[in-house]
Amino acid sequence: MNATDRTPADLLRSALATDPARPLVTFYDDATGERVELSVATFANWVAKTANLLQGELGAEPGERVALLLPAHWQTAVWLLACSSVGVVADVGGDAGSADHVVAGPGRFEAGLACGGERVALSLAPLGRRFAQVPSGYVDYAVEVPGQGDVFRPYGVVDPEGAALVVAGAQLSGAEVVERARGDAGRFGLVGPTARLLSELPYDTWDGLSAGLYAPLAAGGSVVLCRNTDQLGEDALAKRIESERVTSTAR
Repeated sequence: MNATDRTPADLLRSALATDPARPLVTFYDDATGERVELSVATFANWVAKTANLLQGELGAEPGERVALLLPAHWQTAVWLLACSSVGVVADVGGDAGSADHVVAGPGRFEAGLACGGERVALSLAPLGRRFAQVPSGYVDYAVEVPGQGDVFRPYGVVDPEGAALVVAGAQLSGAEVVERARGDAGRFGLVGPTARLLSELPYDTWDGLSAGLYAPLAAGGSVVLCRNTDQLGEDALAKRIESERVTSTAR
């Protein structure tokens, strides 16, 4: 993290320059048994490919709104940073009917059809598998993203004071996201690369987004993002906290 970072995409670039090999996002889904760990470099590569898809293939322009109809998931985190990279507004759980584009996961495809723009479907299956049959009206993220470029260059400079995120009805600029994330990093006691926050919170509130991505990123640490922990006993969760070297939790 640098003092000059003004957008979430800036925070990611600083993390990549500092230590690309360290873990950034570790994701668990206790309904499927999935565990995925992404280093800063791997996560940044996904972000670059997704941003190229968003800007190039989908034609998204700065200021446009992308409704993210997705749960707390590592691929959702990728989309949040890709939106920041392009300069579009990530509207988490937003109204697809008034969005310029929509990105939807299982259970939200019908709602996403209200969007008149480009629509992208994520299977959210382990290993990011493709759909056996792509939902009608959508393109398959797992098909479209692998061929995108590994380096992203926005068409223009992203304004840190422009709208960047909408969550739970509140709109934040990129600079406000970074400022809040830095404050939350202190609140969670996150300092440096050994800081590791385990979050069970959904992504439908600022607290969930901050704990599950922005605050660890701002602190130069990492997140253990857990989904469906209601299927995991307290003893098993305690063992996970120990084995993952978790320093803080958000539950």
